[in-house]
Amino acid sequence: MYKDNLSLIEGLSHGEESAYAHLLKLYHKRLFAYVLTLTHNHAAAEDIIQNVFLKLWEYRDKLDPDYSLKNFLYRSCYNEFVNHYKKNKRITYFDKVYLETVESVIHDSDINLLERKKEVVFHEVSLLPDKCAEVFMLSKREGLTNAEIAEYLNLSVKTVEGHLSKAYTQLRKRLGVKIMSILFLLFSKS
Repeated sequence: MYKDNLSLIEGLSHGEESAYAHLLKLYHKRLFAYVLTLTHNHAAAEDIIQNVFLKLWEYRDKLDPDYSLKNFLYRSCYNEFVNHYKKNKRITYFDKVYLETVESVIHDSDINLLERKKEVVFHEVSLLPDKCAEVFMLSKREGLTNAEIAEYLNLSVKTVEGHLSKAYTQLRKRLGVKIMSILFLLFSKS
């Protein structure tokens, strides 16, 4: 029935509930997975998705038939995430960099390119000296503080800080600024 973008937009514009149901079936799971990678919170992701679909229905008569619904939905999810994030958190410098990184990655429409970048990042982390990689992963993946890592590995806090500094220096040198920004997405804490 809705075999392409234009027919789906026309159906939505005319208020056809079957078009809306088709849109939900087509994109809900994919958008939820995408927003979950941003929020790391099921309830927040579901709220964001629900708001996006409600707003789309509310403004369905203003949809541009020349614009991709898929791009519109992903962009709307990102904008809703930013609004949700700003509303629920005080923005720190790290948060600002995280949001800018997310913005740059969603503009990268080539999913295969993004996957290759992720592989490069994980490969470079695996090339760090063992203790350095372990400290980095405990900090960035597990979310432990420097003091917790020091206690867990029986090291001084200064040694932990040294390992993290070394990891960032080596990764920045090997990956460059563009790929380095993916670290904020791959190793962000919930």
